[in-house]
Amino acid sequence: MADSGFRSCKTGNPIDDCWKCDPYWYKNRKHLADCAIGFGKQATGGKYGRFYVVTDPSDDPFHPRPGTLRHAAIQKRPLWIAFARDMVITLKRELLVSSHKTIDGRGSNVHIAGGPCITIRYVTNVIIHGLHIHHCKSAREVSDGDGISIFGSRLVWVDHCSLSSCFDGLIDVTYGSTAVTLSNNYMTHHNEVMLLGHNDGFTRDRAMQVTVAFNHFGEGLIQRMPRCRHGYFHVVNNDYTHWLKYAIGGSAAPTINSQGNRFLASNNRFTKEVTRRANAPQSEWRKWNWRSQGDMFLNGAFFRSSGSGATSSYAKATSLPAKPSNMVASMTASAGALLCRRGLAC
Repeated sequence: MADSGFRSCKTGNPIDDCWKCDPYWYKNRKHLADCAIGFGKQATGGKYGRFYVVTDPSDDPFHPRPGTLRHAAIQKRPLWIAFARDMVITLKRELLVSSHKTIDGRGSNVHIAGGPCITIRYVTNVIIHGLHIHHCKSAREVSDGDGISIFGSRLVWVDHCSLSSCFDGLIDVTYGSTAVTLSNNYMTHHNEVMLLGHNDGFTRDRAMQVTVAFNHFGEGLIQRMPRCRHGYFHVVNNDYTHWLKYAIGGSAAPTINSQGNRFLASNNRFTKEVTRRANAPQSEWRKWNWRSQGDMFLNGAFFRSSGSGATSSYAKATSLPAKPSNMVASMTASAGALLCRRGLAC
């Protein structure tokens, strides 16, 4: 494709500008793994493995059939998993994704819906891209009903997924997980959106580093965008629309670095504040390092900063250069699962 075509497509979103403008993206799917940013940027997923094409939307947790997503996800070797056609997959138990996997929904309209959903537990190097994940349910004694649960894992990148209406969280990152990037996702119609950190007493999460970038937190979201505990969190260049309680919250002294986001408050005068601290008196939380830098505040939105303003205090919560907040609308306009077709830029 002519270089001028690439230039006209680009928005300043470094992930999308890396691959999305190429109409021949499907000839080099694995190039996506070169485009990660943030704390999870070293995730390569199944880049160094073979392709596995899912042809069968059915699910058998006990005897996974070849051609199904579950059969692909449990293989021990690295795999880049794609889909032969549009499909709705209703899982009977949570899908446990093993290490060195990419689940790549581009080119097909793939829904994980109506049952338990995706769990990334005690593994490393996973990319989830381009899925619709919604109406996830809990399974007895097994899963909480999260859209994506990242549990005790590292090097995980969740990009361009559309998530809504799950039983518990849309994305939870817990139990000492770190080196995680959550980017370009479109989230709607949910209460507790994104939990980063297991609980206040789980001190292994003090080393957690998560990048939350270029996401659109859309209509019908109530709280936890994200809700952070203990670790280091870079919340950068996201678009927030009408949270119903608060947007960014936390407890147990997390470090939160909010840069270049656009915060549009609702018309409810009681929910203008972006931030909420929990489980601590003001005398304690005023020491927590939470800063807003270059954010845009609309319709009365405001961010209550605390702790140190020194740049050095946020070194472990900085994972990429923030773009100006006036670019957020264009950089997040394609958030969520993309409609990718062969021969066309996504």
